[in-house]
Amino acid sequence: MIITTSDCVEGRSIVKTIGLVKGNTIRARHVGKDIMAGLRGIVGGEISEYTEMMSEAREQAISRMVEDAEAKGANAVVSMRLATSMIMQNASEVLAYGTAVVLE
Repeated sequence: MIITTSDCVEGRSIVKTIGLVKGNTIRARHVGKDIMAGLRGIVGGEISEYTEMMSEAREQAISRMVEDAEAKGANAVVSMRLATSMIMQNASEVLAYGTAVVLE
């Protein structure tokens, strides 16, 4: 599966546009990670626990988007984007979306 943020794939032609595909996940903070994050907030530096959590969330959302695209018969996703939103005080959604296409 080819995934790109541009609206085309250089050297390949889009022969069919399938349409919107998406994948999402919602992640809640973990009490143990909050304690470590609080300590890092005092001394400064990257909060690696949250960096890892959000990285995993992005990868899962992209994976679910790819599953949606494959189920619809696509071999590529163009114009892929990521969006995040806060669902509630301690939970965030990560959404991956794009246009499923068939390349030559």
